[in-house]
Amino acid sequence: MKIKPKLFTILSTVLLIGVLSACSPTEKNSSAESADQAAQGTHTVTDTLGHKVVIPNQPKRIIGSYLEDYLIALGEKPVAQWTVGSGSIQDYLQGDLKNVPTISYDLPYEKVLSFEPDLLLISSTAAVEGGKYEQYSKIAPTYVVKNGTDVTWEEQLKDVGNALDKKAQADKIISDYQETVKQTRTELADKIKGKTAAVLWVTNNSAFLVSQNRSSGRIVYDDLQFGVPSLVEEVSKEATSDWSAVSSEKLAELDADYLILVNSDKDAAMFDQPSWQNLKAVQENHVLEFGPESSWLYNGPIASKEMIQDIKNQLD
Repeated sequence: MKIKPKLFTILSTVLLIGVLSACSPTEKNSSAESADQAAQGTHTVTDTLGHKVVIPNQPKRIIGSYLEDYLIALGEKPVAQWTVGSGSIQDYLQGDLKNVPTISYDLPYEKVLSFEPDLLLISSTAAVEGGKYEQYSKIAPTYVVKNGTDVTWEEQLKDVGNALDKKAQADKIISDYQETVKQTRTELADKIKGKTAAVLWVTNNSAFLVSQNRSSGRIVYDDLQFGVPSLVEEVSKEATSDWSAVSSEKLAELDADYLILVNSDKDAAMFDQPSWQNLKAVQENHVLEFGPESSWLYNGPIASKEMIQDIKNQLD
């Protein structure tokens, strides 16, 4: 049977429309965007505030203030490191950050500009409020990392890994950490089971107790599974930050079997007071002491692993 010319033309047109429909505008645009990014060596990710950020695949000049722990763990060395005041830095990272210049925690615009970064990783949503995001993004691609009191270092590491296109590496770091925790719990089972512990930071003759689910508290209670003293539970309910001030009267109530002391004031008068001398852990010589140069005041994969090792070294 012969197909009439007019009918053949109609059928061909319908077929052509079907083929063109299969390549939707979205797919074409997506393919074109991917090809363009591949040529330029970039990738696009969405940060915690919903910004779509085009990031170099291999950034060379990263500023990630207070995210240095994460960057080093992922094999990246920033061009500037976090500081507060005239010289407060993360001492435990200085093996990797030696001679890296400092930048104030509040990231002054002109100072950021002077480092000529090709990527800015922002650790706090508050740091980009008041139009600061728009200012920073004019300098370099600016990615606000997932943050907040309920965000774990693992979640932040995964987000930094997402920004740097290093998801697999971030996952490997986390699984290695989990294995270290599991092994340490097994090795120290006889020292941990049925025992309570508290983490206390002493600075300027004042005591601060870490919250149960924050910072090093999470390492001690969730990861290593020490028991939680009643005073820690009480303080944690009202806590608005990682560390909460504790009066000498309250400190006297601390009945922990182990006391992990982060001592930033070795000459503090409180160490001579009955409220300290009569503590159960002090009486039994169960005080694990670390200085401000240790990782105990910080968060991140490196800090967490070092804390686990610190406890293991002193309890083994």
